[in-house]
Parts: sequence; structure tokens; C-alpha cells
Amino acid sequence: MKSYTQAGVLVLADITGFTEFVTATELEHGPPIFAELLGEVMRQISPPLEIQEVEGDAVFALGADRALGSPEVLFVGNLDLKIVAHHGRFLRQMVGDRSQVAGVDVILAHRLLKNGVGRRAYILLTEAALRAALASHTERYEHFGDVRCFVRGVDDIFAVSAAI
Repeated sequence: MKSYTQAGVLVLADITGFTEFVTATELEHGPPIFAELLGEVMRQISPPLEIQEVEGDAVFALGADRALGSPEVLFVGNLDLKIVAHHGRFLRQMVGDRSQVAGVDVILAHRLLKNGVGRRAYILLTEAALRAALASHTERYEHFGDVRCFVRGVDDIFAVSAAI
């Protein structure tokens, strides 16, 4: 595979409480339970996202712009997850016999997991991710001035949801 650059969404889905759970659970039970949880996260987001790798208690996935449908794919069931999403460019390359992505936006997506949000479960979207998922739109109203909005056609959302 030749290296090439793409743009798309970079997603990390991190299961909250990994260290606490594993250290308080028998070796024979904790890791298999967590493996099942990570597997469920992977089943929920792939496709349309492509699983890049499992990183301890997190799933790193990405989707090229042309392959990604609705942003609703990021809302994964009832699991207690921290999800961060960023849109940017990444280089696809082979390292040994494994496909890997690299670049500044990949590093930023990983760094976003270390944030000050302070909640157990949330979704954090960078402005770049939001702009990639929704079209920016501004309305002007008397007494209010410009009101910045973000829009996605309902037909687009339902078409992608039906395909998933």
C-alpha cells in the first residue's frame, strides 16, 4: 500500500472507569468483560467508521469524508463512554505489515481525551468536527443580530440512519 493523505473524522471512544474496574476485579473476569464492552463499541461504530486499533480502554476509529455518513454514529448505545471527535487530515501508511495513520490531527485527537470536562460520559466535538458534520448558517434577526446555526438536512440523516 502506498502512503496517501486523506481528510476525515478521527474518533476515540474511551470506556470510563477502566483502571478502577480492572484493579478491583479478578484477572480471569475483568479483562474478558472489558473486551466484550470494547467489542460492543466496535460493533456500534463500524461501519461506517473504520477501526484503526484498540488502545487499552479506548477504540480509535476513523472515517474518510467520502465514507462517513451521519454524525449520529458517534452516539453509542447506553455505555458510559467518553467520545472525542476531531476532523482533520491524516497520512495512511504501512508500518511493517500493518496499516497505520499518522499526522498532527491524529495526535490532537488522542490528546483530546486528556481534557478538563470532568464528567464520566460525554461527547466532545472540536469545531472542525462540527463543521464537517453540519453546515454553518447565519440568520439575522432584529433585536438579536446574527444568530449562528448549524444545519444538516433531515433527508441526509434518515438516509444514513436507514443504511446503518
